[in-house]
Amino acid sequence: MRLIFLLLFFPAILPAQDPREIVRRATEVDRRNAEIARNYTFLQRQEQRQTDSSGKVKSVESETWDVTLQEGSPYRRLVARNDQPLSAKEQKREEEKLRASIEQRSKETKEQRDYRIAEWDRRQQQRREPMKELPDAFNFTLVKEEALNGGQAYVIDATPKPGYRPRLASAFYFPKVKARLWIDKNDHQWIKVEVESLETVSFGGVVVRMAKGSKLVIEQERVNGEVWLPKLVSFRGAFRILLVKGYRGEYNITFRDYRKFQAESRVVTVQ
Repeated sequence: MRLIFLLLFFPAILPAQDPREIVRRATEVDRRNAEIARNYTFLQRQEQRQTDSSGKVKSVESETWDVTLQEGSPYRRLVARNDQPLSAKEQKREEEKLRASIEQRSKETKEQRDYRIAEWDRRQQQRREPMKELPDAFNFTLVKEEALNGGQAYVIDATPKPGYRPRLASAFYFPKVKARLWIDKNDHQWIKVEVESLETVSFGGVVVRMAKGSKLVIEQERVNGEVWLPKLVSFRGAFRILLVKGYRGEYNITFRDYRKFQAESRVVTVQ
């Protein structure tokens, strides 16, 4: 009886332990998750910390945005700067921009509305496009299992597959980075991703150049028991814009106060 059990169930168990199969399944689940995620509004805080060559912080600046849905696509409204409420002048300007956007979108024809939403969907799909190629672009090693965010996660190292040539233009940087992935064992969703550049990576030709050794960290959390949503996006390292202006430090984006979209746009004040 025990032998029959193993013969029946072992083939089903084995693929779950294959790191490439785990990653492939995670990319599929992520696409379905994105459809649910679009129904949530949130607060987004962006912080930039510039440091000198020794790592000492030179400056810290932040902005907080209220991201809501208006007539089918997001609208971002600035609500705080450096964790302080906006001045009366700035607040009035943001409120005027919000009213103008509501009025403009409410007057759109069906064709105009459909086009705006389609353009937003297209940009979202472009951001996720490289994920399609992820399972084929790297060699994966299942390192361990680890408790994270209240559950158990597979911890998988990803190194560029020698000689692999990306099929998608948006995945051009895959041969130039390595990564560590945390994937939830139950939901098969990304909990955390750490990416490190193995060489200088240029985006948009020479528009932005990221130095070797720079690190990107992305974390997600489960919300309302139905969807995984961004919790943190953090970049640490050095980069140069247009080969002229250079930056060194950290750029962090945090997300909070997720709420399912209601018909009315909410207006919030950050204390």
